[in-house]
Amino acid sequence: MKAPAAPRHYLQFKDLSRGEYEHLFARTRWIKEKFKRYERYWPLEDRTLAMIFEKPSTRTRLSFEAGMHQLGGTAIYLYTRDTQLGRGEPVEDAGQVISRMCDIVMIRTFEQEIIERFAANSRVPVINGLTNEYHPCQVLADVYTYVEHRGPIKGKTVAWIGDSNNVCNTWLQAAAVFDFNVHVSTPPGYEVEPERAGVYNDDNYESFADPIEAARGADLVTTDVWTSMGFEAENEERKRDFEDWQVDGEMMRAAKKDALFMHCLPAHRGEEVDGAVIDGPQSVVWDEAENRLHTQKALMEFLLLGKVTKGKKKKAKR
Repeated sequence: MKAPAAPRHYLQFKDLSRGEYEHLFARTRWIKEKFKRYERYWPLEDRTLAMIFEKPSTRTRLSFEAGMHQLGGTAIYLYTRDTQLGRGEPVEDAGQVISRMCDIVMIRTFEQEIIERFAANSRVPVINGLTNEYHPCQVLADVYTYVEHRGPIKGKTVAWIGDSNNVCNTWLQAAAVFDFNVHVSTPPGYEVEPERAGVYNDDNYESFADPIEAARGADLVTTDVWTSMGFEAENEERKRDFEDWQVDGEMMRAAKKDALFMHCLPAHRGEEVDGAVIDGPQSVVWDEAENRLHTQKALMEFLLLGKVTKGKKKKAKR
């Protein structure tokens, strides 16, 4: 008897090829258009998504839960403190059990090692909803949003201003996949750690001490909160360290005239971004947030059904 194929997981941005992303973007456009026309598309009918949260979230939970329902399936929310995972059950055991009771798993947790261990013991696809190191679903939506507004991102310049956190790490991986450039500007002591980012050369990124210079000529300027979840004890220190790294009008004027502004949200106006920027005409943060829903639907379809074209439905195997 032929052994079942190993599931495809999405744990880092570099887990998929450029060709696979181009397929996902085509599917995202098609799925989003169906959604806007209120047309039912249920390729994942009778399929179940388990959502495991160790870090709470608004956008991640809503986009995955609503997305799975819109594809005809069911989503189950599991908060680790309310499960045996919160009482010391080994991650490996949880992976074995949970993957026998559902068709796909999304995990939002702390260390990347946790999700890697779970995936190694899972019989179904596992999606990284966020770890300390990476946030691939966010940058999947961000790149799609850029393409939706401006066309291909190859050869363009993205300015990352602020902390070299999980989103920054993922932008660096995306730059290698799509062949664009990232200008990174962080305060001293918060620089990119290439090994942690999973990027082993600087062909697609450059570091700048001056955030204005990082933004100069950029096609997209993006940032995130100064204090990511899990680093709250450093909040006051970070406010002092990052005060010159606010994305404001001067910084946006240094970028290209038609540059876009993105932020993965939630945002703190007056800290990492000036209110006039995030609420201004160059900001696409609301499209960016909505596209989490549509890109993740395309991702789940791909991981469960493979490459689907148009509305053709292919039965997933358990």
